[in-house]
Amino acid sequence: MENVKKEELEQLIGVDKTTIFYDLVNEISKVYDMEQIWNHGGKKWMYEYKFRKGGKTLCAFYFKDHTLGFMIIFGKEERAKVEAIRNELSPSVLEIYDNAETFQDGKWVMFTITNHAIINDLKKLLRIKRKPNRK
Repeated sequence: MENVKKEELEQLIGVDKTTIFYDLVNEISKVYDMEQIWNHGGKKWMYEYKFRKGGKTLCAFYFKDHTLGFMIIFGKEERAKVEAIRNELSPSVLEIYDNAETFQDGKWVMFTITNHAIINDLKKLLRIKRKPNRK
């Protein structure tokens, strides 16, 4: 799938959320050297944009009507590391994390991003998922 145009995202999720998406992509790109791939979003979402390296996904953004989603899947060891930093995370992020369903392959945590407030917590969670690989 080709890149989705910024204007199309602005129409789909709104200008504010599109700005947050690009801000977060820039933040992630500064510390992670990874493939960035656009896909169709499956049954529930219009588009997916993921950071991937060596067949492993770091995180994925999802887009649909007025909604920007951000997913991280935590394996067993990663979940233990999240527990160790619970006091560093906001109550709203912890609530989403605690209520996410755990499957055989990990805990699938979908955050709905509505403003910049969540970004620092997401960056902490990404560092648990994978150590930054850019200098």
